[in-house]
Amino acid sequence: MASALFNIGKIPELKRRILFTLAMLAVFRIGCFIPTPGIDAEALMAFFARQRGTIFGLFDMFSGGALERLSVFALGIMPYISAAIIIELLKVVIPAIDRLYKEGEAGTKKIRQYTRYGTILISAIQALGISIALEGMGAGGGRPVVMAPGWGFRLMTILTLTSGTAFLMWLGEMITERGIGNGISLIIFAGIVARMPSAIIKSVELIKAGEIAPLLMILLIVMMVLVVGFIVFMERGQRRIPVQYARRVVGRRMFGGQSTHLPLKVNVSGVIPPIFASSLLMFPATVGSFIKIQWLKSIVDTLSPGHYIHDLVYVALIIFFCYFYTAVTFNPVDVADNLKKWGGYIPGIRPGKSTADYIDRILTRITLGGAIYVAAVCVLPTILIARFNVPFYFGGTALLIVVGVAMDTMAQIESHMLTRHYEGFMKKRIGRVRR
Repeated sequence: MASALFNIGKIPELKRRILFTLAMLAVFRIGCFIPTPGIDAEALMAFFARQRGTIFGLFDMFSGGALERLSVFALGIMPYISAAIIIELLKVVIPAIDRLYKEGEAGTKKIRQYTRYGTILISAIQALGISIALEGMGAGGGRPVVMAPGWGFRLMTILTLTSGTAFLMWLGEMITERGIGNGISLIIFAGIVARMPSAIIKSVELIKAGEIAPLLMILLIVMMVLVVGFIVFMERGQRRIPVQYARRVVGRRMFGGQSTHLPLKVNVSGVIPPIFASSLLMFPATVGSFIKIQWLKSIVDTLSPGHYIHDLVYVALIIFFCYFYTAVTFNPVDVADNLKKWGGYIPGIRPGKSTADYIDRILTRITLGGAIYVAAVCVLPTILIARFNVPFYFGGTALLIVVGVAMDTMAQIESHMLTRHYEGFMKKRIGRVRR
């Protein structure tokens, strides 16, 4: 590991890419502390202290604390992700969008352009909603959050927050193009990881105060290492379906005849299912914080974290969205058609519909394992907080994102090092490549 890190400095291009990425992430973190005009920061912080279990708390986590300060990056990169998911879902119902996905680079550019337009539209709508909601908010004692409510404040908020999201979108694309890793994912990663120092300091203070036993903290650290290792194992897990290509003679050359495999990931849907499930579960709590109705308060209490009904509904929603999103993004019929077009077939399976059915059957089975794994990781924080009184949030969507982005970024760094004949982080695999 040490030698691999030392070798990074020997590759000028890789060094420049890493430094550029770190500089852009630093710009993002600085922007998280630049406030939107017209806001009483102390009153807003007091309001968000009561919103940890609502959808505001979820968005604040992904924005790295920018929402609770209502900084210029308060919306974060979530509008871009929402627009990308909407476009992804629309390809199922709109054939024209589905055709764009199959047109190669030209279609990808068009899809990216539509995603940007959608991001701006979603950002403007969310910014308007936030500005109107802020005008009706008050911290303890009726202290208003907005100093001068009205359309002047609303338009300024829309312009500020939309511009901030557009800048973050550009920042992410620049990191992807000129840096290392996926820029959008790294921005979310930086926002989540930025909360770690405060969690560590709080834990140390509780240990010194005697509220947490040192032995319990050691056991928690061991458990965290095991959970991270389990996530890495599952995220790299895949079912490899053997594929054989028939031999073809073109002119005087013979093509094909080789054996390969079709990799199917255990967790095809990634972190989208827990995000959808969390948003749906937190919606009643968000509405309940503004509308004081007794029956709604009962629903909010039942669906609050720590209640067994909340955990059961959360697990059911994650499993449902895992199957739903996998069905939307992975089409076994298209895969079977492409195999048939290029002369490929699965040994023992007839090309065409039989191949599609076979792939669909395997995908259905491994998706169940992936859904249970995602649900278990996402329910882990609730168990730790409720049963062991852990003072920090460990697990859930945040941990899946952090581990997944770290793995992808390290894989790209290793790829750069291998192409220049340097050792990467996985020596055994490199040894096999060299031989």
